[in-house]
Amino acid sequence: MSREMWVLVVVGGILALATLVGAVLLAVRVVRTRRLLGTLGMSGKVAFYGALVYTILPVDLLPDPIYLDDMGVLAGALIYLTRLAHQRRTADRRLPGQPGTPPGQGQARQIVS
Repeated sequence: MSREMWVLVVVGGILALATLVGAVLLAVRVVRTRRLLGTLGMSGKVAFYGALVYTILPVDLLPDPIYLDDMGVLAGALIYLTRLAHQRRTADRRLPGQPGTPPGQGQARQIVS
């Protein structure tokens, strides 16, 4: 093999390894958010389990040496779950009687891990 071919192989291997590490780190962050699933409702559970199933299943939009599609799905789920958790915390912090607070809400919930 020529030197140029070896350089391409090494660069390709480094890129594949970097995307794999990124996908694993995103998967770990998504799994850590599972403690919030009880408070995030059905849409949070669907986003969480949907992202994990897509990442684990062998069927991908892009071939498996390229984990960009998995990373995109995991990042999208993580962004959605973070926004959902932030909205839930904001709604729980409102005091009863404030505009926009439904009756009977406004008391903070304790999240048990």
